[in-house]
Amino acid sequence: MVTISGISGNQYVPGTKDYDEIKYQYATSTYGEERDLNPGLIVQPKTKEDIVLTLKYAKEKKIAVAIKTGGHQYSGASSTGAPNIQLDLENSFRGPGDRTIFEKDGKAYARTSVSWSLGEFNAWITKSKMFVPHGQCTEVHLGGHVQTGGYGQLARSFGLFGDHVLSLEIIDTDGNFKEITKTTDPDLFWAFLGGSPGNLGVLTHFTLQVHRDQDYNGSRGMKALYFYDTKTLKRLVDILVEMSDNDNFPRNYDLCISVLSSAFPLLDLWPGLDEWMARAHPELYGKDGLILWPRTIIVYAQWVPFESGDVCDMSWFDRIKEGSDWLLGDSDVEQKPMSQLTGDWIFRNVREFEHPYVKRTYTTKSRTLAKDGWADWVVDRIDAIVRPEHNRCWLSAQLQCFGGKNSMFTRNAGNGTSYSWRDTSVGCTMDCFHTEDTKARAEDWQKVNDEEAIGPNGVFSKEDRRVLWGSYGDWNLDAVWNCYYEDRAKYEKLQQIRKVADPYGIFTPNPFCVKRAD
Repeated sequence: MVTISGISGNQYVPGTKDYDEIKYQYATSTYGEERDLNPGLIVQPKTKEDIVLTLKYAKEKKIAVAIKTGGHQYSGASSTGAPNIQLDLENSFRGPGDRTIFEKDGKAYARTSVSWSLGEFNAWITKSKMFVPHGQCTEVHLGGHVQTGGYGQLARSFGLFGDHVLSLEIIDTDGNFKEITKTTDPDLFWAFLGGSPGNLGVLTHFTLQVHRDQDYNGSRGMKALYFYDTKTLKRLVDILVEMSDNDNFPRNYDLCISVLSSAFPLLDLWPGLDEWMARAHPELYGKDGLILWPRTIIVYAQWVPFESGDVCDMSWFDRIKEGSDWLLGDSDVEQKPMSQLTGDWIFRNVREFEHPYVKRTYTTKSRTLAKDGWADWVVDRIDAIVRPEHNRCWLSAQLQCFGGKNSMFTRNAGNGTSYSWRDTSVGCTMDCFHTEDTKARAEDWQKVNDEEAIGPNGVFSKEDRRVLWGSYGDWNLDAVWNCYYEDRAKYEKLQQIRKVADPYGIFTPNPFCVKRAD
C-alpha cells in the first residue's frame, strides 16, 4: 500500500522497518491473527491537518480508519486489517499547548489532548494539587479511556472520568474541526461518551472539570498486601458484599480487591516493597537474589470527606487491614491529599502478564449477593485457577463496589453521557492469562464462570452486562448489543447518530462498533 502524500508525520506499511513493532497493541497477543490486526497503513499524524488528509484519502479510496491512542482495547477494536488505515495518535498532541489547567469562579478545569497516558496525566495534574477520578492502568491513554468511561478507584465517591467532561474537540468525517458540548450538540456529545468509541469522529482534545485537594481536607487511604489464602479472601469479599448490598452505604468510601497469581511484578505496584520483602521474607528469594513473587491479594480502600461534619469510621479500615502482610506508607491508614491518593492507586506495569488471555468483566445490579452466596462462589472460582501449582495459567482479578443510592457512579445517570449500566452494584473482572498449551484450560475455566455466574439462575447477575473497556466474546457488537446497552431504544438512537456521523463508513474499521442505521 502506498503512503499518503502531504502527511508530515510518520507512515508505516507492512514489510517495512518498524511496522511490526508499531502495529503491536495489547490485543495482539490474543487476537493479532484471528482478527487480522494488520493495518494496510499506519499513520502517526503530527498535526490536525495530517488527520484531515488521512480521512480525505480514506474517503476517496472507500476504506476505513481505526483510531488508536494507547492500544489497550481488549478486543483489538483500535486496530484493523488491510487495506484499512490505523490512525495512531499516541504521540500526536504532546506539546505545551496540548494541555493546560485553569481556575474560574472557584472551580478548576483541565484541557488535555488524548495523547497522554493515565500515568502522565496523573503526574501532571497532581503537581497542581488537583485530581479527577480515572482508571488504574498507567499506560492506558486518555482517548479511549474517556470514551469508555474511565472506571477507577474513585467511582463511588466521584463518578467516572468521563462524567467530568465539559467539551470535546473533534475532527468529523468531512475534515471539519468542531468543539461540541451538551448544549451545542447534545446527541453527538452523548454518543461520544459511552456510545461507540472511535466510530463517530476523531477526538483530539477535551476539557473537563477537576477537583482541588483543598476542598477535601482529611482524605485518607490504605493500600494493603496479603499473601493469598482463601480464608483471607473470603473475609475481604464479605466486607465488599456487605458494602454493596447496603443501598444506603455512604458515598465517602471506595473499596477494590485484586487477586494476582504468582509471578506478577509487584514492584510495579509498590516501589520499595522489595527491600521490605527481603527483610521480612528472605525465603522467597532464590540463589540468584531474585524474588519468586507469591500469589497475593491487594486491597485499595479510601475515605474522603464531603461535608464539614463527615467523620471517618476507622473500624471499616480496621476490619479490612486485619492480617495484612504489608501496608503502604508509615501508618496503617494514611491521611493524604486526594491527588496523591489517586497516584497510589495506579498500576505501574504495562500489562499484567506477558501472555495471551481469556478476559471477563461482569457487572451486576444485585443487592442480594450475600444471600445468593456469591462471595463463596467467587472465592472458589478464583482458587480453582490460582491455587494449583505450575498450571501455566495466571489470574488477574479485580472486584469493586460501585453502587448505592449515594454513589456518584449511580447518581450521574442521565448526565448527558451514554455510559451503560449505571445501576451497577459490583464489577467483577477475572482475566486468565495462559500459554498456547494451556489455552483450553483457561477457556474451560471461564466457560464455567459464564454458566454459573450469568443468566436467569446466575449467582452474580441475572443478565449479561458488559462494559466496552472490558469487552470479550463476540467480535460483532451488533450481534450482542444487549450485553453493552440497556435497551433497544438506546441502541437505535446510537445507530441513528452513527449514520449521521459516519455516512461514508470511514469510522467503521471492524465489526466491534454500533451498526449504522440503514
